Amino acid sequence: MPASSYRRSTLFTLGAALALSLASPAFASLPPSVDGQPIPSLAPMLAKVTPAVVNISTKTHVRARDPYFDDPLFRQLFGNQGFQRERVEQSLGSGVVIDAAKGYVLTNNHVVGGADDITVTLQDGRDFKAKLLGSDPDTDVAVLQIPADRLQALPIADSSQLRVGDFVVAVGDPFGLGQTATSGMVSALGRSGLGKGFQNFIQTDASINPGNSGGALVNLRGELVGINSMIFTPSGGNVGIGFAIPTDLATGVMKQLLAYGKVRRGNLGLEVQDITPRIAQALNLKDTNGAVVTRINDGSPAEGAGVQVGDVLSAVDGKPVRAAQDVRNAEGLLPLGAKVKLTVKRDGATQDVQATIAAVKLATLDGAKVDARLAGVTLSDLTPEQKAQGLYGVALSGVRRGSAAASAGLQDGDIVIGIAQRRVAGVKSLPTTGSLGGRQLLLTVVRDDAVYYAVL
Repeated sequence: MPASSYRRSTLFTLGAALALSLASPAFASLPPSVDGQPIPSLAPMLAKVTPAVVNISTKTHVRARDPYFDDPLFRQLFGNQGFQRERVEQSLGSGVVIDAAKGYVLTNNHVVGGADDITVTLQDGRDFKAKLLGSDPDTDVAVLQIPADRLQALPIADSSQLRVGDFVVAVGDPFGLGQTATSGMVSALGRSGLGKGFQNFIQTDASINPGNSGGALVNLRGELVGINSMIFTPSGGNVGIGFAIPTDLATGVMKQLLAYGKVRRGNLGLEVQDITPRIAQALNLKDTNGAVVTRINDGSPAEGAGVQVGDVLSAVDGKPVRAAQDVRNAEGLLPLGAKVKLTVKRDGATQDVQATIAAVKLATLDGAKVDARLAGVTLSDLTPEQKAQGLYGVALSGVRRGSAAASAGLQDGDIVIGIAQRRVAGVKSLPTTGSLGGRQLLLTVVRDDAVYYAVL
């Protein structure tokens, strides 16, 4: 038999055996011991875990313009409204029941975000239409609710107690094949810098594949330690590096979503940057670990704690700071009112100070004070989350209907990075003359990762 055929045959045989073992307890039964020694098995633990792991399928209706609409003659014949076609996008993922009485299901934002229809399928085959109670793209956490009885929820473990080397099991629905369990260990903790948002991932070599997103990562006691979220792969398949959101983070976000419908984040009121070798030399530092403070906002928690420009943050709550992103992650993952210990290096000495995470105070300015043609809009500084993504400029809000800005197609949430071909860094960089001159006012605008010009 060719090697490829043998592999396919082996995979089929193992897959069939696994499916039968999950479906038929009698078939899966093993002798309790061999030569007087008990046989280790994950089957008893999985029998308790798998009923709490669900399959999630979604449908999203997407409107797309007819490509012929780009033809000027076509627009002249059929009008400026154009023709829109609708397509339906479908996706699959997983979720975890975390409250059986209330029907709460924890999953990933990228599994259900923007979906028009969400269906949850339980292990016993029952299907339920799910209600999205809240989602947070910055941590990739979402909470659903299903009107189901006889649910089984997973107990939640303290993920802060995990250690590299602990054994874990991932349960989900990869590739739509059906519920699947894979085992491995925790290979790293506190992973970040893997994309946008706030991250503190558990890294595991338990096989995670497309469709596993939102599924459970459990310890050997069958307790939930993480929500499987993403993989690192050059090929699209699993290569032994998967990432899960720790339960400490996921449940903290869940509580805010249930209480407020969104996550209320605060900050320390400071700006930091990475330490380059030249900066380390200038500050007489031994290495480039940490983040140097470049700005302190007036009245901010950092100012109240005594942090100064030029200080180097080396740890937050005892966790080492390797780069500026570590500070931004810490701010974004801590709830409002949380007290945090900052370890600061200054003039060769190290000291600890305490600050309290407070609500973000964003500077705002009436657009009319910049130029009369911007009347009817409010300009505000970007949030720390937006700045962490490398964005700069000012955000538009309150775009009044009938204003020049609305007529030019500007919308709430647009980011203006240039006015009259001058770079805009923030509200403080805006002129307040009320008139920038010229017959037309040119704005450089960012929307959905695209940059375009608007003329008022």
